[in-house]
Order: sequence, then structure tokens, then C-alpha cells
Amino acid sequence: MSAEASGGGVESELSAGPVAGGVCVRAPVAGGVCVREEKPAAGLASSKYVKLNVGSSLHYTTVQTLRKEDSLLSSICDGHTEVTIDSEGWVVLDRCGRHFGLVLNFLRDGTVPLPDSTRELEEVLKEAQFYRVQGLVQHCLSTLQKRRSVYEGMCRIPMITSAKEEQMMIATCRKPVVKLQNNRGNNKYSYTSNSDDNLLKNIELFDKLGLRFNGRVLFMKDVLGDEICCWSFYGEGRKIAEVCCTSIVYATEKKQTKVEFPEARIFEETLNILIYENGRSSGPGGVALLESGMSSSPGAGQSEEEGAAGGGDRRVRRIHVRRHIMHDERGHGQQTVYKD
Repeated sequence: MSAEASGGGVESELSAGPVAGGVCVRAPVAGGVCVREEKPAAGLASSKYVKLNVGSSLHYTTVQTLRKEDSLLSSICDGHTEVTIDSEGWVVLDRCGRHFGLVLNFLRDGTVPLPDSTRELEEVLKEAQFYRVQGLVQHCLSTLQKRRSVYEGMCRIPMITSAKEEQMMIATCRKPVVKLQNNRGNNKYSYTSNSDDNLLKNIELFDKLGLRFNGRVLFMKDVLGDEICCWSFYGEGRKIAEVCCTSIVYATEKKQTKVEFPEARIFEETLNILIYENGRSSGPGGVALLESGMSSSPGAGQSEEEGAAGGGDRRVRRIHVRRHIMHDERGHGQQTVYKD
């Protein structure tokens, strides 16, 4: 037999090639070495088990499982969709395999627990849409709809535990910040008769403002400082205004601490801080509104101090109740003297 005839016989024998899942794969001779080529599969109908390589994630399942829904996977099994089978018989799918196991479990059981994270759930939805598994698509869509329709009426008000935590929260928060510092335990002096009532009124107003402007303003509570009752207003990471509600009353024999309730001024400063919402204070309108708020006159019995912090709109409006009452100790009775 000639060499030419012998070579033709070998080529004819190899042309039949090995069969992988019903797919004939060519193995041509290259320098005497048998090389197996990858070729689109004609179908996996003759196979009972299927090996899937999805983005380096390996899965071993049955054709029966893949055929449970009229999907892309069943189309691959029937040979209607061309795929690539590597030299080891793995069906290669150019797709991320992170959620493919979840897709297979849905085909096996008809249901599957979905991720708690909305982002991961949307990723599963994308995979289900790609593989055309309509049951899983509807499951993901209905779950997303339920989660979006749930009313989340939570008003979260953080409690400051340290000065460093407070600075970090204010610096990183994109919303305006209102902080109420109250420390009833700071009983250095005795309180006047209505101070406790006014302190409770300040706390109640803080709760009402928190409910009203929840989502637009970050409200914080601070019970660690020295101030008995003080409101602070922040915008773009810096303090804009401050309302101190305490003063000292000098009586005949002792000092007393008086707590005020400047409700109108607190509400005004809360409205003023809204101009820093979404960075709107950077425009000319925000600066003009800020300056108009600075020029407003303080209420009766109050004194307004503006601490310069660079000039212009960088000043902090500090409103303090500074009226000190002294009772004269003359024998004809007590004469009340007001001192600023």
C-alpha cells in the first residue's frame, strides 16, 4: 500500500472523529498529532447528563432538568441553539456563573429563595431574562414589586456617642443637619419652676420636626455635651446657626438655670437650613436667602451673635438667651433688675 493511500486512510478514519453529546468533532492531523477542535453542537438529545461551564463555574445536571421550561437551555438541548463544547465535553456558555446555580435550582424545584439585596435580585432577573426562564422572571418581578410597594415610614435619628463620630457624620452627610444637645443631668445649678416644662417642649419640637422633614434633613441627638439645651444647624459640613435655650438667673441666695423655648426661632432656622438641600446654597439664590436670614432681627429677650468664620456667608448665627435677672437685697422688698 502506498504512503498516499495510507495517509488517506488515516484521515478518513479520523474524519469520523469522537462523538461528544451527539456532536461530531473533527480531529485533523497536524504534524502527526491529533488535535481536537471546538465546534458548535448540533444537540444534546442523545445525552442524559450535561456538563455546563458557565463563566468558569462548572455545573452538572440532566437534560430533563434543562427541558422543564421552554427556555434557552432547552433550546440548546434540542439543538436549536448552537453552543461550543470543549475538548473535555463541557458545554461552554459565555456568561457570568454567579447566579446560574440559582437558575438551575428553580428549574429543578419550581421555586427558589431570592437574595435579600435588591441589587443581587436585579442581577438574578437579568440572568433569568437571558436564559428565557419565564417562571423565574415572573418570580423576580413580583418580588421586586412587593419590596418597592412596602411603606418604609421609619424616621431614624442617630444618637451621638463621641465627638469624632459627630464630626464624621456631619462631614459625610449630603443633607442639612439639625442637632439637639440636651443634658438634663448637667444639674450644676437648680432649675427654675418652668425650666423642666420648656426642656420637654424643646424635645417634643425636635421630634415633630424630625417627622416633618424626615428624608430631607438629618436630625441628631447629643446627650454627652455640657449644654443643657442647645440647637445646632449645619449645611455642607459646617455650622450655619446655633440657638442656645439656657440662661442663668441670679436670685437672692443662689443661681438658677432657666430653659427657654424659642419655638418660632428654632422653626425659622430649620427652614433656613433647607437651602443647603442638594447643594442649592451654592447658587446666588441660596446666598441671598442666607444673607436675608442673617439680617433678620432676634426675638424679644434674645441676643444674636455672629461669629466670623471667613466673612460673607461663612458666619455662624448664634442666638443666645442672655438675660440675667438679679434681685436686689434692700429692706423695702425685692426690686428686679434686668442686665444684658
